[in-house]
Amino acid sequence: MTELISIPVVRMDHAEELPLPKAMTAGAAGVDLLAAIGSDTVIMPGGRALIATGLKIAIPQGFEGQVRPRSGLALNSGVTILNAPGTIDSDYRGEVAVILINLGQEPFTIKRGDRIAQLVICPVAQICFTETNSLPATERSDGGFGHTGIAQPPG
Repeated sequence: MTELISIPVVRMDHAEELPLPKAMTAGAAGVDLLAAIGSDTVIMPGGRALIATGLKIAIPQGFEGQVRPRSGLALNSGVTILNAPGTIDSDYRGEVAVILINLGQEPFTIKRGDRIAQLVICPVAQICFTETNSLPATERSDGGFGHTGIAQPPG
């Protein structure tokens, strides 16, 4: 069974009647974020908009919030998150907002309460860099973008 992590949330005035995020199925990795906007927002093709959720959250130290696109919006309308995934750090206490971009060919209208993104809470490692003169060898070594090619090798 997965451990339940409690995330404190403050619902701002402009989101007071909207439901709080919750998992929609037992196996859901994330929760939907809703648009807490006062009036419809139209994003033109190639345009972007910052959409408020009306929520402030306190993510525990050692975790981050990942704001990810909703697959249905991406497939059906070409609407996605510009900086996907967006990161919410554990020490951020401001309003969660989502930068949407319309990569589709038609204007896209966002209405109050629309599901605009999903939020996944993930553990993160604290790191520090240690300077060195060499790195451990690997089979890949410094092979970069596309170094393995496209076709599968025979055999």
